[in-house]
Amino acid sequence: FLPLTLLYCIITTFKRVSKKPIYHGIPVISIGNLLVGGTGKTPVTIALAKQKDDVAIVLRGYGRESQGLFVISLRGDILEDVKTSGDEAMLLAKSLRTATVIVSENRTQAIIKAKELGCKIVFLDDGYGKHEILKYDILLRPKEEPTNIFCLPSGGYRDTKMMYSFADCVVKEDIDFKREVCFKDTQHNIIETLPKDTVLVTAISKPYRLLEYLPQSIKMVSYPDHYSFIQNDIDEIEQKYPNYTLITTAKDMVKLNLLEIKAPIILMDLEVKVSDEVIKKVNSYINHFSKTH
Repeated sequence: FLPLTLLYCIITTFKRVSKKPIYHGIPVISIGNLLVGGTGKTPVTIALAKQKDDVAIVLRGYGRESQGLFVISLRGDILEDVKTSGDEAMLLAKSLRTATVIVSENRTQAIIKAKELGCKIVFLDDGYGKHEILKYDILLRPKEEPTNIFCLPSGGYRDTKMMYSFADCVVKEDIDFKREVCFKDTQHNIIETLPKDTVLVTAISKPYRLLEYLPQSIKMVSYPDHYSFIQNDIDEIEQKYPNYTLITTAKDMVKLNLLEIKAPIILMDLEVKVSDEVIKKVNSYINHFSKTH
């Protein structure tokens, strides 16, 4: 695949250098990554955005059944369902109770819409590759990186690894942000001790990452990232694991809520704590932006 990787790198480099970033009258903070798959973009976005007022979250809305631009929530008022929003956008809308969440394949249109709605700051979830937008680029870096440093399709990088040095801010897991996990029941009461017989049900990228927070004896049923659960999936799990308790993530729960589930459910609540230094850098950019524009 190396010849294809070389071609891929040429194309991505051309796209990057050929686009002139355009200012849309509002500060844009992009949270992205160079690696394919999940590195914590959505929880980091939540951690940064929850400290701000009049904030909009813009994202594509992967896995949604809709097309085009939709305002999923307006200052915390949820306007659409998860089929229209996709799982990540609905998780953002439920987690940020005063924010505006917009999904669109065209991020520029969504940013303009956010400004029209009176938002003062835009957080662009998974926005690294949108070089046509003037933005503050945050790149997330996992604590363990693959030894294969090649770009797609030979390796797992979306862009060359050297692009870390061109980001406005590189945020390293376990140094600049840490994951914290607690378990809750459906009434949001904290559970100190997990039941003996449990099965993890999830449709996130790299689900094995969750196992480090769970007992070794736990069973796991995983689906592709952004998969839309159907009733038959749950029926089969409950038949295969009778008398088991289901454990799932908040991202999965926004879709599982649509189904009839007889088994007890425990929510695996994953939060991210971002360092004061990163928050200070983001605030400095926003303040500088306000003074110069």
